[in-house]
Amino acid sequence: MSRMTVNGRPVQFAMDPDTPLLWALRDAANLTGTKYGCGVGDCGACMVLVDGQALRSCLITIAEAEGRFITTIEGLSRDRSHPVQQAMVAEQAIQCGFCTPGIVMSAAALLQGNPAPNDAEIKAAIPNFCRCGVYPRLVRAIERAGRVARRQETISAAPAPGISEQDAAKAVPAMQAPQPDEDN
Repeated sequence: MSRMTVNGRPVQFAMDPDTPLLWALRDAANLTGTKYGCGVGDCGACMVLVDGQALRSCLITIAEAEGRFITTIEGLSRDRSHPVQQAMVAEQAIQCGFCTPGIVMSAAALLQGNPAPNDAEIKAAIPNFCRCGVYPRLVRAIERAGRVARRQETISAAPAPGISEQDAAKAVPAMQAPQPDEDN
């Protein structure tokens, strides 16, 4: 039985100790924000924080994660208020969204250790592949997230998930609540 802390909660997995952490998170813990991309550590879609360090969860077994603190995209911020999440939306650095959780986790780890990275440091710390090619916006988003984390800037972002459509439309006027179909 492998025991670890996942998103602040103690967890134990009754699985083969050689099971990649990715599959324990997705299949046993139902934390599907961590994505399966390549399975060999090249793409970064499965990036999670392990004791604060960005690691590819397809390459670490649950035996290797024993006793460690794991943070997935779901645990980074329950209401999407983390500066990286906010900046990714504000800079429109999300296209299809598949790689986004892994990128966010890599960026969060970078900013935790270096709240003011330059372009070269950002590019070196974000090994993730994005098939949509958001890289220039991604760099801007991480720079902006750093400014937010340093309290040099704030971001007016979309409402947190779970808010009603009507309340969302009030909070962000560009979001329009669907109108009832008049023909019914």
